[in-house]
Amino acid sequence: MSQGLTMVSESFRIAVPYACAAVGGVWAERSGIIQIGLEGVLLTSAFSGIAVASMTGSPILGVVAGMIAGMGISILHAWLVERTRIDAVVSGIALNLLAYSMTRLLLQALYDSASNSPSIEGFRVGPTGTGGWQMLARVLLDPVTVLAVLAIAVTPWMLTKTRLGLRIRACGENPTAALAAGIDVARVRFIALGISGAICALGGIHLAFDQHRFESGMSGGRGFIALAAVVLSGWRAGRAAMACIAFGFLEALQILLQDLSRTSNAASLIQLLPFVATLVVLALGIGQAAAPKGLGRHAKG
Repeated sequence: MSQGLTMVSESFRIAVPYACAAVGGVWAERSGIIQIGLEGVLLTSAFSGIAVASMTGSPILGVVAGMIAGMGISILHAWLVERTRIDAVVSGIALNLLAYSMTRLLLQALYDSASNSPSIEGFRVGPTGTGGWQMLARVLLDPVTVLAVLAIAVTPWMLTKTRLGLRIRACGENPTAALAAGIDVARVRFIALGISGAICALGGIHLAFDQHRFESGMSGGRGFIALAAVVLSGWRAGRAAMACIAFGFLEALQILLQDLSRTSNAASLIQLLPFVATLVVLALGIGQAAAPKGLGRHAKG
């Protein structure tokens, strides 16, 4: 029983950064902007959250700073795509590279280290202990997890039941028609990318606070896995989050099997389990649907 609860808690803990990045990707791409810069948003928000929490001693200010940083880099992506007409793929790759190099540079400048920041206390919520139920309680009661769950839960309603969501989807399906209907397509996309960055930032903050420090390149490809979840889900936030939970379970299972494995070769193969499963599902096309028709297109008029 305890080991089962431990697996559940580990699965949820691992899944939060993936799910936040995936739902952030849904917001961006439903508005019509290709967003492969999720990796950069995770890194930027993780570093900003840790840096401000370390300087102020307040994890709450760290969360706020991380979300502002995530929104900033996402809106920069929207500006590059909408105003300067840079290709979204090129812009996303450039911002990923910028985030990776910038965080390493700031680590060296602020902490005289190119690998990691000093440790912070972070949030200490829930019971202490190593039992399964204690671990699960700490994961579920963590303030960043709570914010992430709320953001993920409210996303489908906002995209389908609100005026803003309708406008975002209109811009993603047919930006020229949306412009003809009087919608400021660029403005709507800026708003969508701001929301996307804030939600994705929760994933980066969770990742850094969970480890109580920032480590260079700590996103580790999570943004790209999250983008795969967006495609698998058919650009649906709820389905994307569920895909990320499944990936979190596979990664938790991989860690468990690796601990049980006695040979280095077997351990190395087991590490590939989540990634191989993702590639297989992508190859089979399970859960895929047509992308928003206006994805990657600009309004003409």
